[in-house]
Formats: sequence, structure tokens, C-alpha cells
Amino acid sequence: MLEKVVIANRGEIALRVQRACREMGIKTVAVHSTADNNLKHVLLADETVCIGPPASAESYLNMPAIISAAEVTDAVAVHPCYGFLSENADFADRVESSGFIFIGPPASAIRLMGDKVSAIQAMKAAGVPCVPGSDGPLGDDPDENMRIARDIGYPIIIKASGGGGGRGMRVVHAEASLIAAITVTKAEARAAFSNDVVYMEKYLERPRHVEFQVLADSHGNAVYLGERDCSMQRRHQKVIEEAPAPGITEEQRKRIGERCVKACKEIGYRSAGTFEFLFQDGEFYFIEMNTRLQVEHPVTEMITGIDIVREQLQIAAGEKLSFKQNDVKILGHAIECRINAEDPKTFMPSPGLINLWHAPGGPGIRVDSHIYSGYKVPPFYDSMIGKVIAHGGNRDAAVARMKIALSEIVIEGIKTNVPLHQEIFQHAAFQKGGTDIHYLEKRLGLV
Repeated sequence: MLEKVVIANRGEIALRVQRACREMGIKTVAVHSTADNNLKHVLLADETVCIGPPASAESYLNMPAIISAAEVTDAVAVHPCYGFLSENADFADRVESSGFIFIGPPASAIRLMGDKVSAIQAMKAAGVPCVPGSDGPLGDDPDENMRIARDIGYPIIIKASGGGGGRGMRVVHAEASLIAAITVTKAEARAAFSNDVVYMEKYLERPRHVEFQVLADSHGNAVYLGERDCSMQRRHQKVIEEAPAPGITEEQRKRIGERCVKACKEIGYRSAGTFEFLFQDGEFYFIEMNTRLQVEHPVTEMITGIDIVREQLQIAAGEKLSFKQNDVKILGHAIECRINAEDPKTFMPSPGLINLWHAPGGPGIRVDSHIYSGYKVPPFYDSMIGKVIAHGGNRDAAVARMKIALSEIVIEGIKTNVPLHQEIFQHAAFQKGGTDIHYLEKRLGLV
């Protein structure tokens, strides 16, 4: 087993990974910026190394500083968690070439899946259903691009191959706007991602966001852990996630899950990963693969009883998966609410001192958070300060428990989006389940 691991991240996910390490007897090194001296996982770590000032570019994105921290502490591995450098193939390469284990997939898989065009081509080769599209980068011939769009059928969407997180996309409803949209998207992609390759897909107007969790080891074994519904979004950022996805049948789960597993084996994938799909009219359409641990992994852990981070650590140590596909059983339903330090109406960040923090509890409630009374939320990073997860025997039970949990939360000193969550849980559409990805923004009057 790994003896000592550098946790190259911050916040709730750094604490989550640290807890898994401590449970397994693995020592941890917390790297942190000068703004994060008082993070909970930093205070609990076996060793700490300050890697730079608050700016992410000079600390959490500083590859040499993180690798140096591993060297001076005699660590053997680096866990990137999510965000920051977690899907940076160059970082994975540099970690491995420096003699450390990267707790994640091979750099080759990160590169393959990080480019949307190559990812779609790999998925089609593995039999994973994809959105009808250009089947490759768009060229410079306007007549050919218009022909492709006509064949697909409007509306279509132009996407940057190197994009993500809702950036580098433009919807086109009529042919008259097509060429200008391609030109502008290419320019934006070049500026944002240093990659002006764009492609075209059919624009699905009312899809749900359904994703499949996978785990794969270095011995040729891969499994899927069911699916999650992450359709409750604002500005392409997930707000509430749940598992299993309402209305997905066991046959659909098995069919798509097995194709995801096949794809993992064909691309030589290792560690935890997530296949993201748009789901509309009973059909799945692959959009991208996240080659890392997901924010919403706890809902899958709650319904399967499988510790995904523990499996990641064991896989990185060269061990086989501790279970087979037939061992995976879905029990009940789980829902996760992301708790952000932000104004629930304007969504403006609300950093500052937390005077009082009281976590909810009770049967089926899990809280993943790094905050505590007296903790000061810094203004330099993502506003998420925790996650509340509720598990019940069925969806209604999970919803009921989450409503109670949200009513019990006490966070004084800053604003949070807890009131937004409480409002959403009163919506008839949410209580029914199966809302599309545009529902919340329409409800909030943002579109």
C-alpha cells in the first residue's frame, strides 16, 4: 500500500481524500497556499508544505512546487482530487517522470478524453452512443460546413474541442448564422484554450444530464457503479445531483454501463472516471468523459456502499479492484446538495468569517465539508464550502431527509445558497423528478 500521499488540492475534497488515507494507514502531506493555513485537512495532515501565495496559478496550479513538496517529504504518490491539475495530462506525466505515482488515469487517457473530437471518435469505436455531429473537426470550407449542418438538422451547436465547463459553445438555429458562429467560436477557443479546433453536433433542446461512474484497475478489470442525474444546473454548473437517475431502467443502465466498461478497456483507462451523457427521448448521447474523481461521487457511494476514493488508492498501489460487477448492488436513493458561499438570489460569492457552523444529522445524512466555526472563507477560490448528502430507501425518503437536513443547517456570518435548495425542494417538477438541464435557469428567470 502507498506509504505517504501528497494531496494536491484544497477544501472539502482534500479532506475527503485525507480521511480515506488515514483510514487505510496512509500518511498525508497537505500542500497549501498562504491563504489556506487554517484549512481543516492542513491542520490534520501528517506534514504540510506551503507552495505559494493565494493565486491558484502560483500555488495549486504550480506543478514544480507540488512535485518539490513530494520530494522533500519523501511521499510516493500525488492525489489531484478534482479541479486544478486533476485533468492535466502534462501534470500526470511530470508526476510519473519524477518518480511518483499519479493517483488517476494514465496521461494518455487524459489527453485522449480531454480533446472532445478524439474522445468522441474513441467512444464511437467502442460502441458508446454519441450525439449526431460532424464526426471530426470542422474545416474552412463554408459550403461543406453548411452541408454538414443541413444533414444534422438545426438547431446545431458549435463546440470547441478543448473546451469544457460550458465554455466554447455556441447554439445556431438557422443557416444564416452558421458561418459567423463558427468563426467566433474558433476565435474564442484559440484565446481560451490555445486550440481553435471546433466541431458540430445536433443541439438537443430538452435533455437531461445523466452520467455513469466507472472504476478500472491496471489488471484489465473495469466496472460501472450505476448512473447519476445532474440535470439541476445553473450556468452549466451542477447544483443538485442524485443517484440513481429517475426513470432509468435496469436494462438501460446495463446497456450503457457495459459500453462504458468496454470503452475503459479499449483506451487503457485506470482509476475513477465518469462518462457524461445527454439523455432525451429514451436515448443516451455521450458528451465527454471526466478523467478524475467527481464532486458528486458521494451519491454513488451511498447507494452502492463502495468507497470510490479507497478504490482509487488501491488501484494506484497496483492492486486489483476489490469487487466484481456482479457484486455491485444499488440500494435506495441518494441526493446531494452543493452548499456554496454565495448570495442565494444574485449568486455573488460571499467570502468571510463563519461565526457559527452546525451540521445537520440523523439517519442517512452525510456531510462533506471543511468548514468550522471560526473558519474564514477566502475570496480566491470556488465558492463551494460543502456538500450535504441524504440517502433513503427510495427517492421520496431521500427527499424527505434532505428537507430536514437543510432545515437544520446553521451557517452564520456569510450568505449561502441553502435557501435556494430549500426552494427547489418545494418545486413540483423537482419532486416528480426527471427535469431537463434548462429547468432551473428557466425557473430562476435566467434564460
